[in-house]
Amino acid sequence: MGVQQSPINLHNAIGSDIGNITVNYRSTAFEVVNNGHTIQVNVEGGSTIMLDGVDYKLLQFHFHTPSEHLKDGKPFKMEAHFVHISDKGVLAVLGVFIKPGKSNALLAPIWDVMPSKPGTVKGRGQISPQQLLPSNRSFVRYYGSLTTPPCSEKVIWSVFNEPVEASPGQAGKFSALFPMNARPAQGLNRRYVLNRK
Repeated sequence: MGVQQSPINLHNAIGSDIGNITVNYRSTAFEVVNNGHTIQVNVEGGSTIMLDGVDYKLLQFHFHTPSEHLKDGKPFKMEAHFVHISDKGVLAVLGVFIKPGKSNALLAPIWDVMPSKPGTVKGRGQISPQQLLPSNRSFVRYYGSLTTPPCSEKVIWSVFNEPVEASPGQAGKFSALFPMNARPAQGLNRRYVLNRK
């Protein structure tokens, strides 16, 4: 273990002129995986983001309950992680907080087929991953790690400030499978959290 581990408590962020995140997601066929630790959604190629002039390809997104990152010391009901990789093997993850509210249209086709036991199911039709991102794209950024073994410290984290919503029923269906699959917050250890507004 190193000193740049994730997740962390996001507070006291420093205002910065870090660049915007350019999201270029497309509608995609998908498969839903219960890997024993979470529900993971694998997507076809073609969806990317751009950070600081570098393209990162979307590999998959998955979910945690409660949220792994804390905001001012408090967790949200859930958190989604969108995992991307550059041609040089650098990982960039977008974090999206999820709070109780109205039903989430993107989650519906995933939840409809998600396996209750470890296994993989092909999704019906296509989904648009961008639907799970908040309309307000302000975010905080820091350098950290994967939150599951081997917890490699090679991740550029960008966590959106604004949460999206999921219905209590949707959140409950996930937590029935995974009552708690969040890693505890780790020490900041001289790192800075930068805030892009």
